[in-house]
Amino acid sequence: MAEANVAGNEEELKPYLVVDVKEMSKRADALRAQGKRIGLVPTMGALHLGHLSLAIAAKNECDVVIVSDFVNPTQFAPGEDYDKYPRTLDADLTLLSQIGADYVFAPKPSDMYPDGFDAKVHIGGVSQLLEGEFRPTHFDGVATVVLKLFNISRANVAYFGQKDYQQVQVVQKMVDDLNVPTTIEMLPIIREPDGLAMSSRNQYLSSEERKEALVLNEALAEAETLIRGGERDANVIYAAMRAIIERAPSAKIDYMHIGDPKSLLPLERVAGNVVVLLAVRIGATRLIDNRIVER
Repeated sequence: MAEANVAGNEEELKPYLVVDVKEMSKRADALRAQGKRIGLVPTMGALHLGHLSLAIAAKNECDVVIVSDFVNPTQFAPGEDYDKYPRTLDADLTLLSQIGADYVFAPKPSDMYPDGFDAKVHIGGVSQLLEGEFRPTHFDGVATVVLKLFNISRANVAYFGQKDYQQVQVVQKMVDDLNVPTTIEMLPIIREPDGLAMSSRNQYLSSEERKEALVLNEALAEAETLIRGGERDANVIYAAMRAIIERAPSAKIDYMHIGDPKSLLPLERVAGNVVVLLAVRIGATRLIDNRIVER
């Protein structure tokens, strides 16, 4: 990694890489003392255009942009893909330099969770269904690391993508309930030209699985068409979605869900605005996607 990328050589090259928790907080404190508005983009790295859209929004709305690049171990259960999750820090720094991000915060797990660390943030309600059913410890890990990142970065605003819709609702609930002074912004899903939602996990797909994965967006599009056409029975909509997904030979549905946009509580009949969420395994790769349908 180029020496000029490391914090301390600000005059030479952005973004500045910070790997030390205390150093990041010290810099953030100094920025806030100068009256700077700090925008944080929490990521696990392996950046794509979806992540960059968040950083661009932060750049447009804030004085300073911090992008965290940290594969958080506490949100992975045993047997999940923590060890093989792509880690591409050098490539991430190159991408972020092109959009003018100011800092990349890439701490070590041992610095975020030092010996003796024994705290967690647990959010009930919205975290208990959907992903919470299939990954029971996931959102405790997410909420804990996000709160730590908010505290370390002193962020005024944090930017999240709609693709992780339930995660955003969990983080918003945490912010509301714990009076965290960080505003949450959710930006639309960025899709490939053929409609597949951009995800770091897409690179796990074989060429044939990549084609099969298009059924997620196709099923969501069909759900929206039915709802806008007047269909109110959720079971009818699920049946139409299932028929599309099952065209993919390797697809296995974890859940299809039509729910309230905030609480995510399931709806048997569509009324008002709703969110439609999917989790589908294509081969060995688990993908999520969603669509907000406003009426």
